[in-house]
Amino acid sequence: MYAGLMLALATACPVHAAEAGSAPGRKLQEIPDAELGLMRGRYTVGGNAVAWFGVTMTSTWQAASGQQLQGALTLAMDFSKGKVPKVSFTPSVSITAADAPLPDTGGRSVDGSGLRNVAGLVQSVQVAGDGNRASNAMHLTVRDGSAPADGGGSGGQALQQVQGASAVAAFDGDAAHVLLQIDGQGAVEQWLRSGSVGQRIALTGDGQQAANRLQIDLVRQGLADNLPLAQNVAQAIALTRGGGIAAGY
Repeated sequence: MYAGLMLALATACPVHAAEAGSAPGRKLQEIPDAELGLMRGRYTVGGNAVAWFGVTMTSTWQAASGQQLQGALTLAMDFSKGKVPKVSFTPSVSITAADAPLPDTGGRSVDGSGLRNVAGLVQSVQVAGDGNRASNAMHLTVRDGSAPADGGGSGGQALQQVQGASAVAAFDGDAAHVLLQIDGQGAVEQWLRSGSVGQRIALTGDGQQAANRLQIDLVRQGLADNLPLAQNVAQAIALTRGGGIAAGY
């Protein structure tokens, strides 16, 4: 409805401009920025609505011992069928056995607990060792079209533990995360929760390689493809009475 109201206002202003100009005592005036600031959250820009939202997280870790860990998940929210999104979730994890003993880190440690209190976008690399490689990468793709087919269940987790290492990919309805851990060697994780999207790599050993990849996809659906919303827009246009215009940015 918010997208419909925004489109209604944008469409109605040129129509009512002629009427307002000819009506006695009525003049168009630009709405000041201060007044526009009070409208925050009431409209969204553009005539497209989000039809589908998808997230793919992949975390990999190769330790100096030869052990390899991987965790991945795909989370999708389909808004094309109504106001309540249909959620699908698919997790996967894998761990290979180490071909050498885990090296002694000599009591080295890192602390990233404070990152859990940070809102917004978070990317962190903490290294207490030599010869390590670590990378965090995020990609966002926005396109127009229809929602992809349903891809899995609506929640749960995948968990594996081998030789002091663990890999988990989980979604509980409020937050999604991937977490790789090796005892005494650190952690590799990604998360998506209310108000925060993050990637963290913490390594306390030597000769390790770790990477986080996060892909976010937004599929927009035009108003012409959504009949109920188009009807709401038409009704809003009919009820709108133009008294001002907003400068575009």
